[in-house]
Amino acid sequence: MDDHYVLISPGEGEITEKKSRFIGHAMPISGEAEATLLIDQIRRKYWDARHNCYAYVTGENGEISRCSDDGEPSGTAGRPILECINGAGLKGVLVVVTRYFGGTLLGTGGLVRAYTQATQAALNNAEIRHMRRGCRLSVKSDYNGAEKIRRSLEALSWPDTATDAKDASPDDRNVRIEDTQYTDTVTMTVIVSSEALEQTLDTITQVSLGRAEVQITDNGYFAL
Repeated sequence: MDDHYVLISPGEGEITEKKSRFIGHAMPISGEAEATLLIDQIRRKYWDARHNCYAYVTGENGEISRCSDDGEPSGTAGRPILECINGAGLKGVLVVVTRYFGGTLLGTGGLVRAYTQATQAALNNAEIRHMRRGCRLSVKSDYNGAEKIRRSLEALSWPDTATDAKDASPDDRNVRIEDTQYTDTVTMTVIVSSEALEQTLDTITQVSLGRAEVQITDNGYFAL
Protein backbone atom coordinates (compact mmCIF):
# COMPACT_ATOMS: atom_id res chain seq x y z
CA MET A 1 0.00 0.00 0.00
CA ASP A 2 1.25 3.49 -0.82
CA ASP A 3 0.90 6.52 1.42
CA HIS A 4 -2.79 7.25 1.75
CA TYR A 5 -5.40 9.19 3.69
CA VAL A 6 -8.00 8.05 6.20
CA LEU A 7 -10.92 9.64 8.01
CA ILE A 8 -10.35 10.15 11.72
CA SER A 9 -13.88 11.47 12.23
CA PRO A 10 -16.98 11.57 9.99
CA GLY A 11 -18.18 14.58 8.06
CA GLU A 12 -21.52 15.78 6.71
CA GLY A 13 -22.30 18.31 4.00
CA GLU A 14 -25.38 19.41 2.08
CA ILE A 15 -26.03 21.19 -1.20
CA THR A 16 -29.23 22.18 -3.02
CA GLU A 17 -29.60 21.97 -6.78
CA LYS A 18 -32.89 23.10 -8.36
CA LYS A 19 -34.75 22.36 -5.12
CA SER A 20 -33.28 18.86 -4.81
CA ARG A 21 -31.41 18.34 -1.52
CA PHE A 22 -28.21 16.29 -1.57
CA ILE A 23 -26.97 15.30 1.90
CA GLY A 24 -23.51 13.75 1.99
CA HIS A 25 -22.13 11.61 4.82
CA ALA A 26 -18.45 10.58 4.87
CA MET A 27 -17.59 7.87 7.41
CA PRO A 28 -14.55 5.77 8.29
CA ILE A 29 -15.04 2.02 7.89
CA SER A 30 -13.04 -1.05 8.87
CA GLY A 31 -14.44 -3.30 6.15
CA GLU A 32 -17.40 -4.19 3.93
CA ALA A 33 -19.52 -5.45 6.83
CA GLU A 34 -19.34 -2.08 8.55
CA ALA A 35 -20.03 -0.30 5.26
CA THR A 36 -23.20 -2.36 4.78
CA LEU A 37 -24.32 -1.62 8.34
CA LEU A 38 -23.79 2.14 7.95
CA ILE A 39 -25.55 2.24 4.57
CA ASP A 40 -28.56 0.54 6.16
CA GLN A 41 -28.52 3.06 9.01
CA ILE A 42 -28.55 5.97 6.55
CA ARG A 43 -31.41 4.38 4.61
CA ARG A 44 -33.46 4.00 7.79
CA LYS A 45 -32.72 7.56 8.87
CA TYR A 46 -33.68 8.99 5.46
CA TRP A 47 -36.40 6.47 4.70
CA ASP A 48 -38.47 9.06 2.84
CA ALA A 49 -35.68 10.12 0.45
CA ARG A 50 -35.77 9.22 -3.23
CA HIS A 51 -32.17 7.93 -3.38
CA ASN A 52 -29.35 6.90 -1.05
CA CYS A 53 -26.34 6.52 -3.35
CA TYR A 54 -22.95 5.44 -2.07
CA ALA A 55 -19.39 4.38 -2.71
CA TYR A 56 -16.67 2.97 -0.49
CA VAL A 57 -13.04 1.88 -0.60
CA THR A 58 -11.71 -0.63 1.91
CA GLY A 59 -9.39 -3.62 2.27
CA GLU A 60 -5.85 -3.86 3.59
CA ASN A 61 -4.51 -2.32 0.39
CA GLY A 62 -7.64 -0.46 -0.63
CA GLU A 63 -8.35 -3.20 -3.14
CA ILE A 64 -12.10 -3.38 -2.46
CA SER A 65 -14.34 -0.68 -3.92
CA ARG A 66 -18.08 -0.62 -4.48
CA CYS A 67 -20.56 1.99 -5.65
CA SER A 68 -24.31 2.23 -6.21
CA ASP A 69 -26.53 4.66 -8.13
CA ASP A 70 -29.57 3.48 -6.14
CA GLY A 71 -32.01 4.17 -8.95
CA GLU A 72 -30.33 7.23 -10.46
CA PRO A 73 -29.29 6.94 -14.14
CA SER A 74 -26.26 4.65 -14.49
CA GLY A 75 -22.96 6.34 -13.75
CA THR A 76 -24.43 9.60 -12.43
CA ALA A 77 -24.13 9.04 -8.67
CA GLY A 78 -22.09 6.12 -7.34
CA ARG A 79 -19.26 6.54 -9.82
CA PRO A 80 -18.78 10.29 -9.17
CA ILE A 81 -18.76 9.59 -5.42
CA LEU A 82 -16.12 6.88 -5.89
CA GLU A 83 -14.02 9.15 -8.09
CA CYS A 84 -13.99 11.77 -5.34
CA ILE A 85 -12.81 9.19 -2.82
CA ASN A 86 -10.06 7.91 -5.11
CA GLY A 87 -9.06 11.41 -6.13
CA ALA A 88 -8.50 12.29 -2.48
CA GLY A 89 -6.33 9.20 -1.96
CA LEU A 90 -8.67 7.91 0.74
CA LYS A 91 -8.92 4.34 1.96
CA GLY A 92 -11.22 2.82 4.59
CA VAL A 93 -13.98 5.29 3.82
CA LEU A 94 -17.68 5.22 2.92
CA VAL A 95 -19.63 8.13 1.44
CA VAL A 96 -23.42 8.04 1.20
CA VAL A 97 -25.28 10.86 -0.56
CA THR A 98 -29.00 11.10 0.12
CA ARG A 99 -31.20 12.90 -2.40
CA TYR A 100 -34.58 14.44 -1.76
CA PHE A 101 -36.06 15.07 -5.20
CA GLY A 102 -37.09 18.68 -5.76
CA GLY A 103 -39.36 18.11 -8.74
CA THR A 104 -36.94 19.18 -11.49
CA LEU A 105 -34.86 16.73 -13.52
CA LEU A 106 -31.18 17.68 -13.46
CA GLY A 107 -29.95 15.70 -16.43
CA THR A 108 -26.83 13.53 -16.52
CA GLY A 109 -24.36 16.37 -16.15
CA GLY A 110 -26.34 18.03 -13.38
CA LEU A 111 -26.55 14.80 -11.39
CA VAL A 112 -22.82 14.10 -11.69
CA ARG A 113 -22.04 17.64 -10.57
CA ALA A 114 -24.47 17.53 -7.63
CA TYR A 115 -23.27 14.17 -6.31
CA THR A 116 -19.66 15.28 -6.69
CA GLN A 117 -20.27 18.52 -4.81
CA ALA A 118 -22.20 16.79 -2.01
CA THR A 119 -19.37 14.28 -1.60
CA GLN A 120 -16.76 17.02 -1.48
CA ALA A 121 -18.83 18.95 1.07
CA ALA A 122 -18.96 15.90 3.35
CA LEU A 123 -15.24 15.19 2.98
CA ASN A 124 -14.38 18.84 3.64
CA ASN A 125 -16.14 18.58 7.01
CA ALA A 126 -14.43 15.32 8.01
CA GLU A 127 -11.09 15.08 9.79
CA ILE A 128 -8.61 13.50 7.40
CA ARG A 129 -5.13 12.24 8.26
CA HIS A 130 -2.19 11.35 6.04
CA MET A 131 -0.99 7.78 6.65
CA ARG A 132 2.70 7.23 5.92
CA ARG A 133 5.01 4.24 6.12
CA GLY A 134 6.96 4.31 9.35
CA CYS A 135 7.33 2.80 12.78
CA ARG A 136 6.46 3.33 16.43
CA LEU A 137 9.30 3.74 18.92
CA SER A 138 9.39 3.34 22.68
CA VAL A 139 11.97 5.75 24.09
CA LYS A 140 12.81 5.41 27.79
CA SER A 141 15.00 7.93 29.59
CA ASP A 142 15.55 9.70 32.92
CA TYR A 143 13.82 13.04 33.42
CA ASN A 144 16.76 15.24 32.42
CA GLY A 145 17.46 13.26 29.28
CA ALA A 146 13.78 13.12 28.34
CA GLU A 147 13.50 16.88 28.05
CA LYS A 148 16.53 17.03 25.75
CA ILE A 149 15.11 14.21 23.62
CA ARG A 150 11.71 15.90 23.42
CA ARG A 151 13.20 19.17 22.17
CA SER A 152 15.34 17.33 19.62
CA LEU A 153 12.39 15.32 18.31
CA GLU A 154 10.30 18.46 17.97
CA ALA A 155 13.13 19.98 15.91
CA LEU A 156 13.06 16.93 13.64
CA SER A 157 9.28 17.00 13.21
CA TRP A 158 9.33 19.24 10.15
CA PRO A 159 11.65 19.38 7.13
CA ASP A 160 14.53 21.87 7.04
CA THR A 161 12.64 24.00 4.52
CA ALA A 162 10.04 24.88 7.18
CA THR A 163 11.04 27.28 9.94
CA ASP A 164 8.15 26.04 12.06
CA ALA A 165 4.95 24.02 11.81
CA LYS A 166 3.05 26.97 10.33
CA ASP A 167 5.28 26.86 7.23
CA ALA A 168 4.77 23.14 6.60
CA SER A 169 1.96 20.98 5.37
CA PRO A 170 0.77 18.26 7.78
CA ASP A 171 1.82 15.84 5.04
CA ASP A 172 5.45 16.90 5.63
CA ARG A 173 5.64 15.86 9.28
CA ASN A 174 8.38 13.29 9.97
CA VAL A 175 8.21 12.73 13.73
CA ARG A 176 5.35 12.89 16.21
CA ILE A 177 5.40 12.23 19.96
CA GLU A 178 2.25 10.19 20.41
CA ASP A 179 2.28 9.72 24.18
CA THR A 180 4.44 10.32 27.25
CA GLN A 181 4.29 8.30 30.47
CA TYR A 182 5.92 9.54 33.68
CA THR A 183 6.92 7.03 36.37
CA ASP A 184 10.37 6.67 37.90
CA THR A 185 11.53 7.18 34.32
CA VAL A 186 9.98 8.85 31.26
CA THR A 187 8.71 6.69 28.41
CA MET A 188 7.79 8.40 25.15
CA THR A 189 5.91 6.71 22.34
CA VAL A 190 7.14 8.24 19.09
CA ILE A 191 5.87 7.85 15.52
CA VAL A 192 8.59 8.23 12.88
CA SER A 193 8.39 8.15 9.09
CA SER A 194 10.60 5.60 7.35
CA GLU A 195 12.60 8.42 5.75
CA ALA A 196 13.45 9.98 9.12
CA LEU A 197 14.09 6.80 11.15
CA GLU A 198 17.89 6.68 10.89
CA GLN A 199 18.29 10.37 11.68
CA THR A 200 15.87 10.09 14.60
CA LEU A 201 17.71 7.13 16.15
CA ASP A 202 21.06 8.90 15.74
CA THR A 203 19.68 12.07 17.33
CA ILE A 204 18.28 10.23 20.36
CA THR A 205 21.61 8.47 20.87
CA GLN A 206 23.56 11.73 20.63
CA VAL A 207 21.44 13.90 22.92
CA SER A 208 21.05 11.17 25.55
CA LEU A 209 24.75 10.20 25.35
CA GLY A 210 23.62 6.68 24.58
CA ARG A 211 21.67 6.32 27.83
CA ALA A 212 18.16 6.24 26.38
CA GLU A 213 16.57 2.84 25.73
CA VAL A 214 14.97 2.72 22.29
CA GLN A 215 12.84 -0.08 20.87
CA ILE A 216 10.88 -0.36 17.64
CA THR A 217 7.52 -1.70 18.78
CA ASP A 218 5.50 -1.57 15.57
CA ASN A 219 5.86 -1.12 11.81
CA GLY A 220 3.21 -0.07 9.32
CA TYR A 221 1.30 3.03 8.29
CA PHE A 222 0.78 5.80 10.81
CA ALA A 223 -0.82 9.21 11.02
CA LEU A 224 1.98 11.73 11.29
